Amino acid sequence: MAAILDGTRINDALEIFIELAVIWIVVYAIFRFLRGTRGAGVIKGFFLLTLGLALLVRVLGDATDSFERLRFLFDRAFNLLAILLIVVFQPEIRAAFSRIGRANIFRRSKSESGDLAAEIAEAAVFLSKNRFGALIVVERHTGVGDLLTGGVELDAKPSATLLQSVFWPNSPLHDLALVIRGGRVWGAGVQLPLAEDGDVPSHLGSRHRAALGVTAESDCLVVVVSEETGQIRIAEAGALSEPVLRDELRRELERRLSQSSALVDDIVAGARAAIGSKETHP
Repeated sequence: MAAILDGTRINDALEIFIELAVIWIVVYAIFRFLRGTRGAGVIKGFFLLTLGLALLVRVLGDATDSFERLRFLFDRAFNLLAILLIVVFQPEIRAAFSRIGRANIFRRSKSESGDLAAEIAEAAVFLSKNRFGALIVVERHTGVGDLLTGGVELDAKPSATLLQSVFWPNSPLHDLALVIRGGRVWGAGVQLPLAEDGDVPSHLGSRHRAALGVTAESDCLVVVVSEETGQIRIAEAGALSEPVLRDELRRELERRLSQSSALVDDIVAGARAAIGSKETHP
């Protein structure tokens, strides 16, 4: 009998742990998706306002039998939140479904390697020293094909020399973006979606707007070299970094790309462990 009770308690604890883990993952995914977008500030304010009203109504309602009408209206109004969220975050929701349709999280991208980071860093440093503008997009787990316009397909092995030649002044492809997909230079002269004017500081140009625009719609990583100042920045998740020192660029790229690769490895390992657990404990 004691063994049965212990088993029941363990199952209940495991169930609670799984439920809390799922809730945490969902909340984290939502906030990570909205981070760096215009919807981030809106949902933060909306969440704080709703939480404050809910606590106020519950405290007043539990402390006294009054405010029944207020509690009734609040409970009914809460049912409209789903519709309000859909209306307010319609652009973000559309972008989310677009990401899901393009994503393949179990694909191991060859572009996420130290060699690629080294080649990009070497090219970016050269371009920075010579004040040659550049826009290099590294596609990761979410495809960006439907976000791109135009361009010339290259299908070449990435190298610092190739990247430098693409962005050399007077090159037909130097004004727009170069896209690396699956460890290969997929194309150059590619037009990217632009972020809104208010999302980019006024002293930054169209390259930075394009970097923010494409990273807000996908999980790609973009290296931007300013033609005016020679500064190197990295765009990711709809956010633009501060200027990166030339000596630190390779290390920073390796860190960011390895983080993405480690996430996929964790997902795959977790899925395999879950499958193995089911096979061991039918």
